[in-house]
Amino acid sequence: MEKNKTKTIIAIIIIGIILVVNVMPFLWLILTSLKTRLDIFAIPPKFFFHPTAKNFISAFTKRHFLPMFYNSLIISASTTLLSLAVGTLGAYSLARFKLFGDKHISFWILSTRMFPPIVLVIPFFIMATRWGLHDTRSLLVIVYTTFNLPFVVWIMRSFFEDIPSDLEKAATVDGYSRWDAFWKVILPLSAPGLVTTAILCFIFSWNEFLFANVLTAAMAKTVPVGIRGLVTSRAIEWGEIAAVATLQVIPVLAFTFAVQKYIIRGLTLGAVKG
Repeated sequence: MEKNKTKTIIAIIIIGIILVVNVMPFLWLILTSLKTRLDIFAIPPKFFFHPTAKNFISAFTKRHFLPMFYNSLIISASTTLLSLAVGTLGAYSLARFKLFGDKHISFWILSTRMFPPIVLVIPFFIMATRWGLHDTRSLLVIVYTTFNLPFVVWIMRSFFEDIPSDLEKAATVDGYSRWDAFWKVILPLSAPGLVTTAILCFIFSWNEFLFANVLTAAMAKTVPVGIRGLVTSRAIEWGEIAAVATLQVIPVLAFTFAVQKYIIRGLTLGAVKG
């Protein structure tokens, strides 16, 4: 009994340390966004101060971050939907059909994800300039989808392989076509995997900086690129950076909390198998 109590106390202490390490940076970010410049650089650091919304107001009135948030949201949502639509069908094909050289196809798809993004920036820039796509949201959607597809295919393939194919055969016996069996039986069962993959795709697109920095100028500029603009040779606007970064986290957190039950099911799918 005493031994179990000691283990419980140690577990609570470890969990507390993990929470502090992970939560403290985000908490400090929020506090910084609410401070004046004097409070930000105060020594010792201030935990209690008069909060101000000046940094948030300045970010949207002087720095014009609203269009950037709009661009980030449209690009991330479009990329996630397109990646899931194409990648899910590809993953289902690899999981269910015997294709010539399917193992090589799977490895080739995965190998495209191994390229360092910096290697592909210049070719994308040249093609975008020649085709008149530079500084457009469509270009970033295409580029991000290209990088997300191997990721979606490999994750969703494992989910489809875990779903018994007998369910589809039973559906076809009941009069369903192959497409109806996929749409009405298999896809709902793979919902946890779809949601988990969607979140990861959205986070990648939402936070991506390198391609957005090179392939956009003004019209399609995203939030990470806008934050980089707050670091100048004259000063670093820490208050505005913290304010925008705080707002940038909110959509991802809201989306994640809204679908958290699917995430848990998605991450634990297959864990109970022997």
